[in-house]
Order: sequence, then C-alpha cells, then structure tokens
Amino acid sequence: RSPSPPAPPAPPPPLPPTPTPSSATPPTAVAPMSSAASPAAAAGQQHPTALNVLGTPLVSCGAASGVPCGYFRSGYCHTDASDRGSHTVSAVMTDRFLSYTRQQGNDLSSPAPAFAFPGLRPGDPWCLCAARWLEAFHAGAAPPVRLECTHERALDIVPLEYLQRHRYQPHPDSLPIR
Repeated sequence: RSPSPPAPPAPPPPLPPTPTPSSATPPTAVAPMSSAASPAAAAGQQHPTALNVLGTPLVSCGAASGVPCGYFRSGYCHTDASDRGSHTVSAVMTDRFLSYTRQQGNDLSSPAPAFAFPGLRPGDPWCLCAARWLEAFHAGAAPPVRLECTHERALDIVPLEYLQRHRYQPHPDSLPIR
C-alpha cells in the first residue's frame, strides 16, 4: 500500500483591504508628536535609510506652519506598515487642492487644536496620502510634488509619470517653501 499524498498547503491569509481616502486618516487628524519622536528634520536633510521615487536618499519635506510633516511627524514622508494611508507624497499645498480635499471630507486648512495642528496654507509642504493625491490628480486638483521628498512606496499607488507631470518647479522669484 502506498502512502497517501501530502495534503495541499493551506491558502495564504487574505490581504488587508487597500486603503482608500475615506478609510485613511480622519479629517484634519494629526497625530500628536510623542516625546519619543525625533525633532523635525530641516528642509533638505536626507533620511538615513529611506529612498525617494528617484531612487536616491529621501530628502526632508520640512515642516508646515510649525508642525512637522510626515506620518511620524519627523519631517519626512517616511512610512511603514502602520501607515495605512501611505502618507508618502510630498506636496506643496495649493488653494485648489485644499478646497478639493475639504470637499472630500478632509479639511487640512482648518486648525485642529486638539492635535496641535494650525491648518495648512498654500505654499506649505505636507506628506499626503498617496491615494488622495491620485484621486486629486484624476479630478484635476493635484498639488505639485517634490519628488526628492516623496517616498518610493508612493509608487505602489501612483505611477511615476503622474508624479513627474506635477513636479514642483519653484519660480525663481518665489519665496522658499515654508
């Protein structure tokens, strides 16, 4: 008598649902900076390990209105598995985008004192959820993107070509990003 064939392997566990803008961070929610968080990186500083969409070291997005940007409030659009919204796109806020995202239920321009968040203004840098940026792109409201500050994981959601079409190009006479 021959041995019975081995049982087939168990199927892999189902993947978690892909985050959508509505399931991402609640409107105006900004995680308070913990005492363990590092201070915001100065604009232009490189992250020690993360890469950007260009394949080079991730550059700091800076701080907006005195509030460090990024999921970890470190000044970088850095991410990990806990960042269900993929806050990886470094964008420069515009009136059009701020109005668009407010209409979608995520008001980034209004202060949220409970989170020490003063609200964003046009010209402020911010790490956006990749899915929200892509949604705004399709609606014609995507803000300009700082590619050197946009985490490579943004490419899991947004094609590089779209980001490149919206590359931030400061005007020579413009003030630096706040």
